Amino acid sequence: MSDTATATPGLWNIAAHDPDRIALVEAAGREVTYGELASTADRYGRGLQALGLQTGDSVVMLLHNTADLVAFYFAAFETGLYIVAVNNHLTGPEIAYILKDSEAKAFVAADRFAAAAQLAADEAELPATARFSVGDIEGFAPLEELGKGEVGRPDQRTTGAPMLYTSGTTGRPKGVRRPLTGADPDEVPLAARWFFGIFGIGAFDDHVHICGSPLYHTAVLNFVVISIQLGHKVVLMDRWDPEDMLRLIEQERVTHSHMVPTQFHRLLALPDDVRAKYDVSSLRVMIHGAAPCPQETKRKMLDWWGPVVTEYYAATEGGGTAINGTDWLRKPGSVGLPWPNSVIKVLGDDGAELPTGTPGQVYMRMGGSSFEYHHDRAKTEASRVGDLFTLGDIGYLDEDGYLYLCDRKSDMIISGGVNIYPAEIEGQLAVHPKVADVAVFGVPHPDWGEEIKAVVQPVDGVVGDDALTAELLAFAGERLARFKLPRSVDYVDELPRDPNGKLPKRKLRDPYWVNQERAI
Repeated sequence: MSDTATATPGLWNIAAHDPDRIALVEAAGREVTYGELASTADRYGRGLQALGLQTGDSVVMLLHNTADLVAFYFAAFETGLYIVAVNNHLTGPEIAYILKDSEAKAFVAADRFAAAAQLAADEAELPATARFSVGDIEGFAPLEELGKGEVGRPDQRTTGAPMLYTSGTTGRPKGVRRPLTGADPDEVPLAARWFFGIFGIGAFDDHVHICGSPLYHTAVLNFVVISIQLGHKVVLMDRWDPEDMLRLIEQERVTHSHMVPTQFHRLLALPDDVRAKYDVSSLRVMIHGAAPCPQETKRKMLDWWGPVVTEYYAATEGGGTAINGTDWLRKPGSVGLPWPNSVIKVLGDDGAELPTGTPGQVYMRMGGSSFEYHHDRAKTEASRVGDLFTLGDIGYLDEDGYLYLCDRKSDMIISGGVNIYPAEIEGQLAVHPKVADVAVFGVPHPDWGEEIKAVVQPVDGVVGDDALTAELLAFAGERLARFKLPRSVDYVDELPRDPNGKLPKRKLRDPYWVNQERAI
């Protein structure tokens, strides 16, 4: 198939007319064609239906960046299933919660996560027939056996959707479910084409996408599957390395990617001679989001890569803004204008719209789309004012409609582009017998943006020292994923709670940010 305006995008359309076109390049260099990817997805899809899965059921993936993950995603996508991609750093109990909450009917995991996968499947009481593995996991059937011997497309085909898990102040993840559209899987969703259009990325046109972040991230997975749907080659990295990314950009003539500021920091830390020896002239648009980017870092990347560096601010729940490099230099610090068909408003505590330049809570809406937090109507309603919803961020709009963020959610920590919710960590530390009270928040880190700090009030008679810190971290390590563990613990005689029991964390957090540039 030639890269022309008449070419028809969509995984199955491309597979039918240009089966030898390269869809994926795995980390080890193995190339997967569109024909191979589509046929594997079809086989898995038939296998899922043979297990009895029906439209609207959920499946869960605990996988690293491989073609297996992408094929399983498309299998679920074409059979009308909700697809949950699980953070592979979660512990067994945390994964079990998601298996149960999503009412998963099938679970596929990679052998490198075997211990957590087995514990989760057992705790969720998932039947043996619903467990599949990439590699060997005891009690799990090899994924390659799913649909073995089956050929052709699944008998019933309808478009599925990701089911995305996002946490709130309670610390418990909540699944965001959108109504299924009933669309034909062969048709590329208009929303997907529209979304890439925001960044000037069209179908075919020799586009090559590089994926250097884990595919359990919402945006990362979206960028990969949309790229494939639009006829782009996708280059997968298993573990991100800055120089290896530059090597792949030159080798594969990469045109676009989705990145986080931490990766920019690591790239800029490379020696000048290393950065200079790779040709990055193929880059067209390198999109970053998921975490605030310090202005100094952004300027350095623009100096190096040029105006291809584009930023966006968005929510799993829908809606957002974007700003390209050229406009950012005119409006430094802004996260851009609303997307087409997206509404951004800044409201006061009374729900009234605030004037230009006045900070307030940022609310948004994406066209006529709707969502709900699975099993949590109260959380759904609490996030809304009319048909607008908020993430709790504080910001303002300038006279030209550009959005600036003044502060992040009151408590959420963003470390290396990953959202971390202190309430969950506090909930685990608080049950330790030597802890009377605890607060968790983010403090500056030169590379990750923020790192996790715990401030503990020990029970009477207990000394807050290195031994207690080691004991608390070991305790938390049995209950939380490693990336959620505090990197340091400080001790106080008493936390400054008010008479109502509320804890103004700013009083604790602000001293750590003195003379620091907050990337917001």
